Amino acid sequence: MWVQILLVTVHQSERGEMTSVQEVDPGVHRRIRESPTLQSPDTPVTAEITQVVKKVFKQVIDISSGDPHRAGMAPLSFVRQVLAVCIHPELLEDQSLPLDVRQRAQKLLGVCGGGGIGSYSTCSWGLPLVLKSAAEFITRRDGGVKSDPEDLIFSTGSQKTLQLVLHLMASGEAETRTGVLTPTPCPHTLPALMDVCGVKLAPYQLMEERGWAVCVDELHRALKAARGHCEPRAIYISNPGNPTGHVQNRKSIEEVIRFAAAERLVLLVEEVNQDVVFGPDREFLSYKRVLFEMEKQFSETVELISFHSISSACMGECGLRGGYMEVINLDPGVRKYLKNLQATASPPVLPQLALELMVNPPSPGDPSYQTYAQEVLHIKTTLSQNAQRACEFLNDLPGVACQPSMGGVFLYPRLDLPPQMIEEAKMLGVEADVLYCQKFLEEEGVCLGAGSQNGQKHPNSHIRLCVLAPPDILEEVLARLRSFHLRLPSRFP
Repeated sequence: MWVQILLVTVHQSERGEMTSVQEVDPGVHRRIRESPTLQSPDTPVTAEITQVVKKVFKQVIDISSGDPHRAGMAPLSFVRQVLAVCIHPELLEDQSLPLDVRQRAQKLLGVCGGGGIGSYSTCSWGLPLVLKSAAEFITRRDGGVKSDPEDLIFSTGSQKTLQLVLHLMASGEAETRTGVLTPTPCPHTLPALMDVCGVKLAPYQLMEERGWAVCVDELHRALKAARGHCEPRAIYISNPGNPTGHVQNRKSIEEVIRFAAAERLVLLVEEVNQDVVFGPDREFLSYKRVLFEMEKQFSETVELISFHSISSACMGECGLRGGYMEVINLDPGVRKYLKNLQATASPPVLPQLALELMVNPPSPGDPSYQTYAQEVLHIKTTLSQNAQRACEFLNDLPGVACQPSMGGVFLYPRLDLPPQMIEEAKMLGVEADVLYCQKFLEEEGVCLGAGSQNGQKHPNSHIRLCVLAPPDILEEVLARLRSFHLRLPSRFP
């Protein structure tokens, strides 16, 4: 492995700009050109539409992203109270706040440089107390399988930590360019991230008719197809699946681990929504736990990097941008390089404190425990019920098929769209599901995610919707979706 440093050549263009579009990384330029144009109501493409829509509807409902708070979920009281005290330490004297809130804030402030969140982080890859709490959380989660704080690296979100890894792995050009086996569908931000990092996305298909299962035969097919176009060096896994909602069982995880071992691939495993698994007979098992419970030929050799984030469903603090990776069985020199990459910029302190609160929540007997437990239970119950309700609703619509979600925050239904709508999309130069979502936004004031953002291409059309919204908002979305969807046959006869 080696570190690839990307330099943008700066020159004076004819118009006087320091950098012109011709100097943009070709990979980034291609991804921007090819990516679906519909993102969310905040993007330039849809901003004008949104302003028009707001004249008809009181608000535009955005359920396109996995942002729980944007979807309408309330923040956890304990988390916000502790962070409020850390931001404004005078609240340490506020007797109206629970005692454990003030005590935790005082403890967290005590490990900050200068005794407050305004100073630089005392360690570039994470405050020692935060990493210690995260390691203890992982050990509890994995049934006693030990986690070492030295194996943990904090950064500004799981995507940023993944970016550090991809930059480290990136090398070669053309057929020797580093490749990463990546699921289709995948998180919608992943393709652009890989382009930015200079690695090649090598797709493997999840089996939709089998509940979006990971199939080892498909992994072998994808690996064989990738060789000759790139040099596959890693495989990316999302569990619970984003946006598919599948949850792997032990057998499936073991099969992927054996495949990675046989093909000498690094396992890159995103486990952000591990706190919300609700499918029948399903539980979250981390790749690390399964790996360490296998034979030594695997547990001591397979390279694994897992990612977690405070954007997880129950925590939901997407805007604070905080997450960590745990590196297992990597060469110590590689781990050092990862820490050095992170050391180029001191990480923000506040999201580190939020991470500590996520991995070390109130315990039974603490003043805040009952409220915290009730709020978490409400989130999980709402998500489970919403997922079931929305899945049943979608499967009742003509031309829509939705696999049940076992975990995570998304549903990802398939659409059988009218041929005339598909032709119109071709004429407009967009994927059919993008056109579907754009018309739905224009006519019904709801922003969905187009499945083509997740790597799905024609003839497969899908939409992505976050179901972690208050039930009344979800019902409003479903009612508008039914009205819109049932109008399509008459509009595209």
